[in-house]
Amino acid sequence: MRKIFFLIIPVQFMFSCGEGRKEAKTETAASDTIPVRIEPVSAFGDTSRIRISGLLHTEDELRLSFKIGGVIAAVSVEEGQRVRKGQLLATLNATEIDAQLQLASIQLEKAQRDNQRAENLYRDSVATLEQVQNSRTAVAAAKEALKQVTFNRQHASIVAPTDGFVIKRMSNSGEMISPGMPVVVIGALGGGSKWVLKAGVSDREWSAIQPGDRTAVTFDAFPGRSFPGVVATKALAADPANGTFMVDLRVDFGSEKPATGMFGRAEVIPSVVREGYSIPYESLLEADGEKGHVFVTDDRKTVRMVEVTIASLTQQRVYIRSGLEGHPYVVTAGSPYLKDGSPIRVRD
Repeated sequence: MRKIFFLIIPVQFMFSCGEGRKEAKTETAASDTIPVRIEPVSAFGDTSRIRISGLLHTEDELRLSFKIGGVIAAVSVEEGQRVRKGQLLATLNATEIDAQLQLASIQLEKAQRDNQRAENLYRDSVATLEQVQNSRTAVAAAKEALKQVTFNRQHASIVAPTDGFVIKRMSNSGEMISPGMPVVVIGALGGGSKWVLKAGVSDREWSAIQPGDRTAVTFDAFPGRSFPGVVATKALAADPANGTFMVDLRVDFGSEKPATGMFGRAEVIPSVVREGYSIPYESLLEADGEKGHVFVTDDRKTVRMVEVTIASLTQQRVYIRSGLEGHPYVVTAGSPYLKDGSPIRVRD
């Protein structure tokens, strides 16, 4: 019996030790699993209005200048003044261009006399055919020179090409001006030209706004009133100065008479619904501009950290444009203790 007793005790001791290690291993695994709360990812369609602001302009702004340089004789309009099509706005001192016109006329007369003399001599077999041809070429060149100077003379004055008003007077009489340098800037109001609000928008807003979208526009100059508008155009390149994209909103003022440069605010109603995902605000770990991170779980056992693109935020929800495709759940509680690949236990 004594021998049997000694053999049984080691076997029992081995079983008891094995069970202890199993229990310890189970307790350790349970302690590594992090309890979290999760919530299903919801799809949504973003139909919120886009608020933008900008300055009022006419649809067609014309920067008028002289074809040639010279001394300005007169600028006959002031800023804000209404002008009619064909109205004289500014003139150059014509002394120099008139002299050039007179010289071109004299040179044409001389070329014509030389040609007539060559033609007569050629008929008498005194002049050669080459001399006659050269004289004819000289006449043609003199005519073109006169045409050029005549054209320049016609553009030594500036007339209004359409009905409108003077936005800015950039030069005064007595100043020396170069060809093509603007003298007067006018806003065209004839020929169907409209008022437009020019506003800079972000790339996210640019992608949501489409030509033809309806809008309501307000101005401090017209308190308590809202004017209907429509998105006319949007730029295909960003402004290198500030990185925004320009959008033109055509505004219908009816019988009102606005002024260029007025500050306006608009609410654009996007015609295209932006699709995305909705998650609780608590799920968002961090955000930098439009980028953020959240923990997701596909199997309710482990988590992954993914980067998302934020569409908009409220106090309760975060609207995600992209980044959650194919992920059914996001972590809403327990995130501070997680890392990529952490095992989890879902709490009720």
